[in-house]
Amino acid sequence: MRGTLFIVAAPSGAGKSSIVNACLARDRNICLSVSFTSRPPRPGERDGEHYHFVSAERFEAMIAAGDFFEYAQVHGDWKGTARQSVEPQLAAGRDVLLEIDWQGAQQVKAKVPDAVGVFILPPSRAALEERMRKRGQDSEETIARRMANAREEMSHHGEFDFIIVNEVFETAVDEMCAVFAASRLRRERQQQRHAALIEALLAPE
Repeated sequence: MRGTLFIVAAPSGAGKSSIVNACLARDRNICLSVSFTSRPPRPGERDGEHYHFVSAERFEAMIAAGDFFEYAQVHGDWKGTARQSVEPQLAAGRDVLLEIDWQGAQQVKAKVPDAVGVFILPPSRAALEERMRKRGQDSEETIARRMANAREEMSHHGEFDFIIVNEVFETAVDEMCAVFAASRLRRERQQQRHAALIEALLAPE
């Protein structure tokens, strides 16, 4: 049975990566697709684990070659998901999670309409800015640009199936894991997964 594709998006600083990593530690049935980006690594980030870090020139060459499942320019840098990170995994029956922005999510939904979208919101704009500053990874100029873009990013929350407000981290993680569980229990998935059982249960005496 084909795997489920999960899309998780959020404005920068909303805690998306922290929530996703905590959920993946609990749920071993989902594999994270590591995105490509043209931005330089932040302190503590490792190539191949957090992102595949490439130059803008190489990224654009990959676009021209049709290597991406989705891609977009985010905060002035390219980000994208390679086709080979998604399609073979889904075909093999594994669930795949994409950490992407709303632009990439639109592209994915057009290709995979039954993909499950989750948008993470901060509890307030003040909390969002505070979290960006606590990371200590971005300049004042970068923070100002990300805050200016946050309103546009958050305006796309209605394009997603689920919304999680990351006010209490542990609660947000529980809610994300509940989305994974609920998605696997959808009627269509269960009818495929338990076709033989359902047939036997409904067979005449």
